[in-house]
Amino acid sequence: MAENLKGCRVVCKSSWSHLQTLCRLERVVCRELGITRKNLKDFEVEYLCDYKKMKISQKDVRQVNIGRTYTLDTMDKFVKSKKEQEFYLVKWKGYPESENTWEPRKNLKCLKILKQFREDMEGELKRLKQRRSPKKLDNSVASFLVQKAKHRLRLQRWEADLNKTREHKGRIFVHNEVDLDGPPKDFTYINNYKVGEGIVLTEVAVGCECVDCFGDPTNGCCAGASLHKFAYNDRGQVRLKAGLPIYECNTRCRCGPECPNRVVQKGIQYDMCIFKTDNGRGWGVRTMERIRKNSFVMEYVGEIITSEEAERRGHIYDRQGATYLFDLDYVEDVYTVDAAHHGNISHFVNHSCTPNLQVYNVFINNLDERLPRIAFFATRTIRPGEELTFDYNMQIDPVDAESTRMDSNFGLAGMTGSPKKRVRVECKCGVESCRKYLF
Repeated sequence: MAENLKGCRVVCKSSWSHLQTLCRLERVVCRELGITRKNLKDFEVEYLCDYKKMKISQKDVRQVNIGRTYTLDTMDKFVKSKKEQEFYLVKWKGYPESENTWEPRKNLKCLKILKQFREDMEGELKRLKQRRSPKKLDNSVASFLVQKAKHRLRLQRWEADLNKTREHKGRIFVHNEVDLDGPPKDFTYINNYKVGEGIVLTEVAVGCECVDCFGDPTNGCCAGASLHKFAYNDRGQVRLKAGLPIYECNTRCRCGPECPNRVVQKGIQYDMCIFKTDNGRGWGVRTMERIRKNSFVMEYVGEIITSEEAERRGHIYDRQGATYLFDLDYVEDVYTVDAAHHGNISHFVNHSCTPNLQVYNVFINNLDERLPRIAFFATRTIRPGEELTFDYNMQIDPVDAESTRMDSNFGLAGMTGSPKKRVRVECKCGVESCRKYLF
């Protein structure tokens, strides 16, 4: 029997860091896990829980926990010192809270965690109008700091999950210094449309034969074949007026992935941050990099559903006071994109009456004009740190005889009743030309 099992392997369900922690707990050296005699007693700080200042005497030695990297020789130095020493209550990574220990400032090498803890502590003391350099924290303050640390860890894990899921170049950061709200519940990050029940995306049958789509387009390239204009300049910036469709090269085209007529399909190129707004607008998105005017920023991605299903969901979202429905009514109102539970970073983009993003309808591998892809392009140069916004009730009239009237009607999808029955949502964009209401 043992011979039959020779060479068999079982996948370990424990993480690498958890196995390292187990080795340190059992004081076992393991070269394969990187645990040596030199780092056997090294432990990682997960977060800090409390703070106090005190003078250490021989009597106090019994009352203060000696940390895992804290030697008796070092304790003797503190006993002989006449100055007050700073101590922090440490939550060790991989250990329960019952194993927390008080450690002197000198004993901690986690500079980033220390700096963050001090900022959180000073901010909370300032809010409560308490002494900025206390000898001991009130229990309520210490409790808040623990909640804040745990909240930050939840956001860090969410940020890591988002970046593992994304398929685009642009990285995603998460920041919330406003409250203790964590990641949204029941939301899944996706990179492409999720097709709803009963909806079929028809794959394009033909592609262009161009060798150089920008310099020498054959028959006008993909746009020309659809009787439309080439959408981009040589820097990938859209040069069409809002309302005109964009036809990009597809999987059947002769050109390669670096073709200048492949912009939206390359995905988000800029680093962005999902952040909590401080004026009651919930989460928002800001760019971490400079974005040039007319550059592609992101797609609005979600679940494609029928207008009938959108109407049903619209009534539910209306009662909840929020909606993520976006009508795909480039030629007719048949389908809607719902990003409430499945979407990308555009799920968090807020409204503005003077937005810096403009909507364009894009066609790539699917040429069904009832199912365009929704792309956001910059209306102007956007500075690093600036919030990204679009108009939830944008309307674009035809710019020429060939174009079709485009109406984003974001948030109004599924609301087929009288305008008098619609719940008026207050606008909080704060611009001078604010319309005061979203819908």
